[in-house]
Amino acid sequence: MGATLDLSRATVTPRSAVKLNLSGLTRADLVAALVSAEVVRPEKAKMRATQLWRWIHHYGVTDFQAMSDVAKEMRASLTEAFTLDRPEIIERQVSRDGTRKWLIRTAPGIEIETVYIPDVGRAGALCVSSQVGCTLNCTFCHTGTQALVRNLTAAEIVAQVQVARDDLGEWPSPKEDRRLSNIVFMGMGEPLYNLDSVAAAIDIIADNEGIAISRRRITVSTSGVVPELQALGERTQAMLAISLHATNDALREKLVPLNKKYPLAQLLSAIRAYPGLSNAKRVTFEYVMLKGVNDSPAEAKALVQLLKGVPAKINLIPFNPWPGSQYECSDWATIEAFAAILNRGGYASPIRTPRGRDILAACGQLKSESEKVRASVRRKTATEAPAS
Repeated sequence: MGATLDLSRATVTPRSAVKLNLSGLTRADLVAALVSAEVVRPEKAKMRATQLWRWIHHYGVTDFQAMSDVAKEMRASLTEAFTLDRPEIIERQVSRDGTRKWLIRTAPGIEIETVYIPDVGRAGALCVSSQVGCTLNCTFCHTGTQALVRNLTAAEIVAQVQVARDDLGEWPSPKEDRRLSNIVFMGMGEPLYNLDSVAAAIDIIADNEGIAISRRRITVSTSGVVPELQALGERTQAMLAISLHATNDALREKLVPLNKKYPLAQLLSAIRAYPGLSNAKRVTFEYVMLKGVNDSPAEAKALVQLLKGVPAKINLIPFNPWPGSQYECSDWATIEAFAAILNRGGYASPIRTPRGRDILAACGQLKSESEKVRASVRRKTATEAPAS
């Protein structure tokens, strides 16, 4: 039986009837939509869907009238029945280090953050969200302080990639010299509690006739929803990352409460069975460095023993502070000493350079604007405040 997520207390925002947006549909759903709307005959639907797919995902068009090899009458029918609109960008921020963050509204009350990080992976990585809010309540994570609103649809996940590529000027879809080369599901939410949408989004993003980002350059990060790991590997062939952060159950249950349901022994067993896991396709373990909590030499040695025999690399993540957090980042010398022990144990352990801290875009800092005071309002309030 697969993992289930209790949405009984989640806030549900009703959606008004609107035109169907084709830009986030899978190929099969695109064919079905064209037939259902009687825009094309069933026998022509697959061919027309392929034609539209290239315009939408290779050229990035948002207007049917731009599809120059589609008949004028069909363009009119498509415009009447469907849309290609992008979601609303509420705020765009650029960090001093070049990191970009977008606050995107996909529906009333549905706001998500997505972050582009340059010089990560082959060229640059986009950190996408899979849920609005989160249920996991990891104590070091800002996103975990926001209650779950709902799962994102595949279209809403793909829209984050489209918005980023609009801003980066990456249409038509480049095969070489692209700035956005990697996708990481490390934004808001637990991807394995929304696996259907995540898998469909990956199918769209990885399609060679569209956005064409290789599945080997798509990483899904999970806190350890054990029952869904096998399905993730089989359905997506994506790279796996595990949000680990501790070497024993007692500490991990404090940092990652999901560990109470799926303790380390179960998690490691499922990881060892992950489809395709090999020295050529290693799992990434994420380990946030928390001062005086999980950063001792003894814990570094315990981590080497815990992962013994698992093809892996370990990303050490300096803790990124956020308002109200109870934790501090480990000292740099402590992080380097921790990494040295892992290296001697045979594991590559790069220290992730903090990016986008000044715009709260770093790892663990994302939180949608519906749950915090708008930055623009804060600035306005500060400007209008009377002098004391």
